[in-house]
Amino acid sequence: MTTEESTTSRNRKRKRQRNPKPSKEEPIETTPKNQNNKKSLRDTKVQQHGGSSASSKRPKPSNFLDALRERLSGGQFRMLNEKLYTCSGKEALDYFKEDPEMFNMYHTGYQQQMTNWPELPVNSIINWLLSKSSSLVVADFGCGDARIAKSVKNKVFSFDLVSKNPSVIACDMSNTSLESSSVDVAVFCLSLMGTNYSSYIKEAHRVLRPSGMLLIAEVKSRFDPNNGGADPKDFVKAVCELGFTSVLKDFSNKMFILFHFKKKEQVNSDQKIIKWPELKACLYKRR
Repeated sequence: MTTEESTTSRNRKRKRQRNPKPSKEEPIETTPKNQNNKKSLRDTKVQQHGGSSASSKRPKPSNFLDALRERLSGGQFRMLNEKLYTCSGKEALDYFKEDPEMFNMYHTGYQQQMTNWPELPVNSIINWLLSKSSSLVVADFGCGDARIAKSVKNKVFSFDLVSKNPSVIACDMSNTSLESSSVDVAVFCLSLMGTNYSSYIKEAHRVLRPSGMLLIAEVKSRFDPNNGGADPKDFVKAVCELGFTSVLKDFSNKMFILFHFKKKEQVNSDQKIIKWPELKACLYKRR
């Protein structure tokens, strides 16, 4: 073999080593570039339209509707709540007589608001009653779901604007069906609403026996004179002038204030005009 032939043979071997033939047992898979491009485009479209992509977090229809209903219900509650604070008890009674379903809507919203309170004032009143004799007769003005009647053994007259329970008496709280001097305890738990709230307290004074107890729990902000609320001293003075003695003023709770009054044994014959302070309406902001 000549030198030239030897050189040509070596070059062919090197070329074969650089470009080995594919094995028959292991075929090489090839994908056309345009096929890759189509697949990438499809994936992009799926993600953009929220199809089967795992990263899609589109809310389920039921969750969306529940949130919408809750928002609408919250708005209606705020509207009804404001109305109850800015009208008389008689007007509120007539309003709910025309549309009793509105009362259910209000109390549903009210219960939702109460879930944000760390402690409920009604429980403080229930605990007080449980510490006393079960023979005491109770009048619950603005009873709501009549929780007091369900929690104690006492005879409880439960009053509210609408009766959704056979044990609840629907009425204007300034004019109940109770006889004078017929109950031992009168309760107002977050229920001194309306422009004529003083007439409710006067009715409580009428139905209470001498030495009977008047228990009032109210939203604390309503008695904050620095923020438009009434001065609690003026409120206590007005109640005492009606014929009560102040027994307890508890400001320790963050959300509500407690007042306990005792009806005087003898009624003051002087019919002087009592100056009742205006109580700030408790309006809930939209969250």
